[in-house]
Amino acid sequence: MTDTATPPIPRFTGDANPYAGGDPYADHRTADFPFAHLVDLADRRLGAGVIAANDEFFAERENLLKPGPAVFDPEHFGHKGKIMDGWETRRRRGAGAAEPHPTADDHDWALVRLGAPGVIRGIVLDTAHFRGNYPQAISVEAVSLPGAPSPEDLLAPDVKWTTLVPRTAVGGHAANGFAVDAERRFTHLRVNQHPDGGIARLRVYGEVAPDPAWLGALGTFDLVALENGGQVEDASDRFYSPATHTIQPGRSRKMDDGWETRRRRDRGNDWISYRLAAQSDIRAVEIDTAYLKGNSAGWASLSVRDGEGGEWAEILPRTRLQPDTDHRFVLDGTARATHVRIDIFPDGGISRLRLFGSLTDAGAAALAARHRELGG
Repeated sequence: MTDTATPPIPRFTGDANPYAGGDPYADHRTADFPFAHLVDLADRRLGAGVIAANDEFFAERENLLKPGPAVFDPEHFGHKGKIMDGWETRRRRGAGAAEPHPTADDHDWALVRLGAPGVIRGIVLDTAHFRGNYPQAISVEAVSLPGAPSPEDLLAPDVKWTTLVPRTAVGGHAANGFAVDAERRFTHLRVNQHPDGGIARLRVYGEVAPDPAWLGALGTFDLVALENGGQVEDASDRFYSPATHTIQPGRSRKMDDGWETRRRRDRGNDWISYRLAAQSDIRAVEIDTAYLKGNSAGWASLSVRDGEGGEWAEILPRTRLQPDTDHRFVLDGTARATHVRIDIFPDGGISRLRLFGSLTDAGAAALAARHRELGG
C-alpha cells in the first residue's frame, strides 16, 4: 500500500553558525512549503501593512513585508548597532538585579493588516541573518474586523483573537513554516516574539475571500484580480516568475513583475488557468506585455469554462501581441465563466491579464454564502 500522507513541514531550532563571509544565504535553512504557491495575503502590493509594534528599537517593523529576501550587509552599522533588514526589538530584561531575566509571559508583538482578507493556509516567519538574535519562540493570532480598525481597536479587551500558530520554538537564520487549519476569513494578524529578537520576513499564504457587498456595489470590476478573489489554478511553466504576477494590482513596473516562461524547444505552447471568485459574465479583456520586449508572447488566445466539468470555449481567438504593449478587446456579447485559460504561443510572457465584467445572480449568491460560512 502506498503512503500518500503529506510529509511533515520541517522544523528548525537553535542558533545558526556566525557569519563567516561569502554568500550569507549559503547556510540558510529552508524547505519547499506545500502552501507557498498560494497568494501572499500580506503582500504590500495588495495593501498590507504593519500598523503597530510595541518595540522596533533595532530594525523597523515595516521590513517584515518587504518583497524579496532579506539583504545582509556585514559592514552596515548605525548609532544603535548593527542595522538588520527585518523587525528587531531590544533585549528584554527582568524586574531587577534579583530577577534579571524576562518572565515566561514577556513578549514583543506586531500588528499586521492583510492586504486582502482571506483564508490562511500557511505562514512563514523567516529569521534570515538573525543567527543569534532571533526569538526563542513565536506565536501568531488572527482576527476579522470590518473597516479600517486602529491599533487601539485591535488591542481592545473585547476583541477575540484566534490562535493560528501556538507558541513554538524556532531557529535562527531559517525559514520557519507553519501550516494553518482554520476555515475562517481573517483581516489582521498579531505576530508575537517570545521574549524578544528579530524576524526578517513574514509571508501569509492563502486564498482571498472578497467582500461580496463591495463587489456588488462596484458592479463591473476585474473578475480575475487577486484582490477580488481570482486565483491561478495551474500554469505550464513558472521558470522565471510566478503566474500569480499576472493578476497582481497595478501595471507591471519591471520585467520580472510579470510572467515569463523558459524558451520552448518543442511544438507546444504555454498557458495559465485561472479560477474566478464566482460565476461571472465577462465583457472585456486586457492583456498587457509591459516591459516584455524581446521575450513577450507572440500570440494569445482566451478560453472560458462554466463549472468544474464544463467544456472550454474560445472567446478570443489566437491574436497577435505586440511587445511592451497594453492590448484591449471588447467581446461580442458576454462570456459566462467560472474558469478562464490564456494560451500563449509559442512561449514568452505577459505581465497582466484583466477580465472586466460582473457577477451573475448565481455567482453573487454563492459568494455571499461562502462569506457567511467564513464568518464574514
